[in-house]
Amino acid sequence: MIPAPKTFSFGEDQLSASIALSIANGKTKGSISDDTRKKVVRSRTIVENIVDKGHAVYGINTGFGPLCTTKISKTETKILQTNILKSHSVGVGTPIASEIAKLMMILKVQSLAKGYSGIAETTLDRIIWHIDNDAIPLVPSQGSVGASGDLAPLSHLFLPLIGLGKVIYKNEEITTAQLFKKTGLKALELGPKEGLALINGTQFIAAHAVKVVEKLHSCLSQADIIGTMMIEGLQGSIKPFYSELHALRPFKGNIHVATRIKSFLEGSEIMEDHIDCDRVQDPYSLRCMPQVHGASRNAWLHLKELLEIELNSVTDNPIIIDEELTISGGSFHGQPLAMALDYACLAASEIGNISDRRIYLALEGNSPGVPKLLMKDTGINSGYMILQYTTAALASENKGLCFPSSADSIPTSLGQEDHVSMGSIGGRKALQVLENVEKILAIELLTAAQAFEFRKPMKSGVLLDEIHKKIRTKVAFADKDRVFANDIEAGIAMIKDKTIIKVIDSVSKREKLNLSTQYSNEFENY
Repeated sequence: MIPAPKTFSFGEDQLSASIALSIANGKTKGSISDDTRKKVVRSRTIVENIVDKGHAVYGINTGFGPLCTTKISKTETKILQTNILKSHSVGVGTPIASEIAKLMMILKVQSLAKGYSGIAETTLDRIIWHIDNDAIPLVPSQGSVGASGDLAPLSHLFLPLIGLGKVIYKNEEITTAQLFKKTGLKALELGPKEGLALINGTQFIAAHAVKVVEKLHSCLSQADIIGTMMIEGLQGSIKPFYSELHALRPFKGNIHVATRIKSFLEGSEIMEDHIDCDRVQDPYSLRCMPQVHGASRNAWLHLKELLEIELNSVTDNPIIIDEELTISGGSFHGQPLAMALDYACLAASEIGNISDRRIYLALEGNSPGVPKLLMKDTGINSGYMILQYTTAALASENKGLCFPSSADSIPTSLGQEDHVSMGSIGGRKALQVLENVEKILAIELLTAAQAFEFRKPMKSGVLLDEIHKKIRTKVAFADKDRVFANDIEAGIAMIKDKTIIKVIDSVSKREKLNLSTQYSNEFENY
């Protein structure tokens, strides 16, 4: 992950997933420069001139969607923009996480600040106030079809600008009216096109994609480490990770994963102990990690690259190019990210799928020195048997969630919007799958650590040994049955906190291993 800057200039600087997250977490301060303000004012002036001249331009002095041929008078253009926020606030379902709602505002400011949307400075400044002061609107999770922009969720997101809706402020859910009493703010009067500029765009999809990029990267990184610990516990072979093999089929993700796994195994006594054993090859879940994890890495990279384009694009409609050219197009359509999110969803599911297979493999008792069910005294004890039931359930649930949302389209707006992306559903679904993958990886972490224990007193390399020690500070070795749900919760906490990644970073720095020079930066930075 690239270190985020201390300051960020909306509309000028290049936004990435990590910078957006850093702004959302309060580590980076976003602002608008004088040059950007000039562009915003220029665009705003063009919109006002269009209204004065009376030339029909979609969304400025016409109705919306199938009402695009209905002309709106100059005096009614402001009412039109307020009404669009009210009428389009039709979302349902549990509110999205405040972090995602905050990301939506950050991404919207970046798009509007490009100076092609006709937004007013005062409106941009108010959105930035909400970001800086953590006054985060409540946004229902359902209701967007991912084209014509994420209309319903963006409408709810910006209701507070006109004094409506609810926000989370100082850890309390309050109405916008209450927020105004606490802060002295007043409702904004939106000018022509402003309401449409606010709700037209892909920020709901893109904000979810930012979190998918973050979470999938974390799962991929930890899956490599945990899978390597399982190789040690089950005395798998190091040969499938040799660079000579992957040079002959040079997929970027495969090479990256193989390099990582081989580096984690360097200096291992466990590897040396069975280097001349009779086993010819390992099961796929061990041997094919570069191919499977690597394919998911490639999917992650594809999503990251597309997301960075989207984060720095103008996605509302119409677009104000100059005094002479206003274009009503389709840059609000979510298809570019919708398809990539579906691909990432499948990539995430497969990481959980192969992880479950490694867990099952560890329970079989076919590896010398490792008892069946990872416990010596079984019969009276069930050992780790039922933990795999949980991963099987989670992996199966994920497979059901992998049907691509973007394969569906239902016409809306009386047929005017006759093909939609459903990318909003794909983004939510991908995060749901990743939550399940984190749980699967947590259980593999526990089972890999248990198998690893049976290799003592032999040592692995310094990286895996330190990781094992860290795990044992949270979860003890199990020699008899106990309430494993407690262990699983501890494991999930370690996965979410990226505990084992932090150990790798700390040990690498201490031992001066320079692992980062061995890996491709495009897979490590976002």
